[in-house]
Amino acid sequence: MEKHDLLHEFPEYQDKIHQLKIENNHFKKLFEEYDEIEHQILRINKGIEIMTDEAFKEIKVKMLHLKDEIYTYLKK
Repeated sequence: MEKHDLLHEFPEYQDKIHQLKIENNHFKKLFEEYDEIEHQILRINKGIEIMTDEAFKEIKVKMLHLKDEIYTYLKK
């Protein structure tokens, strides 16, 4: 199963991710929320956690929105 954590998604921004997590509380919150959702999706895909298809779709959409917002920070 492919990992979708931010360090795998944006390897070229590893240093900037680390810097923003330290210096920007909003970015840190976005990062933590993304990380939590990414882990939840992994648990669902492994069958550890069960969720309706609709709820699963909603968290995947939320994850994509978070990723877009995070990428906006990284491009600055």
